[in-house]
Amino acid sequence: MAEEALESDLVETPRKIIHIDMDCFYAAIEMRENPDLVGKPVAVGGSSRRGVLCTANYEAREFGCRSAMPVFKAKELCPELIIVPVQFDLYRAVSAQVRAVFERFTSQIEPLSLDEAYLDVSHWQSQAAAIAREIRGQILEETQLTASAGIAPNKMLAKIASDMEKPNGQFELTTEEVSSFMSTLPIGKLWGVGKKSQERLAAAGYKTCGQISRSDRWEVIEKLGRWGAELYEMSRGVDHRIVQPHRVRKSVSQETTLSEDARQSADLRPILLELLEGVRETMEQSYPHRKIKALVVKLKFDDFSQTTAERASTVIVGELAELLLEEGWSRGEGKSVRLLGFGVRLESDLKDEQLEMFEA
Repeated sequence: MAEEALESDLVETPRKIIHIDMDCFYAAIEMRENPDLVGKPVAVGGSSRRGVLCTANYEAREFGCRSAMPVFKAKELCPELIIVPVQFDLYRAVSAQVRAVFERFTSQIEPLSLDEAYLDVSHWQSQAAAIAREIRGQILEETQLTASAGIAPNKMLAKIASDMEKPNGQFELTTEEVSSFMSTLPIGKLWGVGKKSQERLAAAGYKTCGQISRSDRWEVIEKLGRWGAELYEMSRGVDHRIVQPHRVRKSVSQETTLSEDARQSADLRPILLELLEGVRETMEQSYPHRKIKALVVKLKFDDFSQTTAERASTVIVGELAELLLEEGWSRGEGKSVRLLGFGVRLESDLKDEQLEMFEA
């Protein structure tokens, strides 16, 4: 393939966004490294009962095992579950191989994590679906790992599409197909809409995106509050965000949506410490010379309101993180928590930098 499109054509041409999502990335790497694990339920994560899973392969998922699930619960669901310790150095090395494949096709790459990224290939005259197939083929050939892809006119739709033909598949959604696709799409497919939210929406009369998009916008907002405005746009397939390849790093964070809403702060502590260790590992490996200026804990409650607690600190301290957790929890007024995040702010002398986490 050759990059054939002219820059002047980009404004008139609908965007071509590809979302690449590696299939069970950490677990797939472990199975590649140890073929004896193939066909068995495997998870990657902390081995103690207080630990949580980073990911689980498809055999484990059949038992209900999911990322961010406490180890003790995963073992209850699947007594034969094999838990492999995390090897971030290995995962980063493989992620770099995958990134190298992306760079052969576009410079417009926005990584979301080690195992997924958005690619803007609008500058190609070739069909985006063909480009996605080629990318997946090269990833498989060079890493022996499979990837799934979603192709769509915007980031939100591309991410939804990448989940439609998992594992090792791809799904394309053209501009002309968006309206009919969204009309029957279950609301639970939208980002951020979990089980509790689906129950709340069902009580308000909304089970599909079409039921929201066909409603009066102000009626939706009246029923659902500020979240209703965002949900109304998403249900119509609207997403104006662009792929952002050049972000100046001003923070490092990890967050996870819980498999079940937490009703006590104590339930969040082991998950918080897992996130903390992940951030610590990232700092040591990727940003060893950057100075920390603050710790931040983020909580999103079951009504989708959220809060962050922050304190100045030059080091990552578990005790301080737990204090921030309690501070954030106290603002919830009895609400349960559906998402937990931990991160650090970084010192920098650069001007005009944009914060890239927690404010979203």
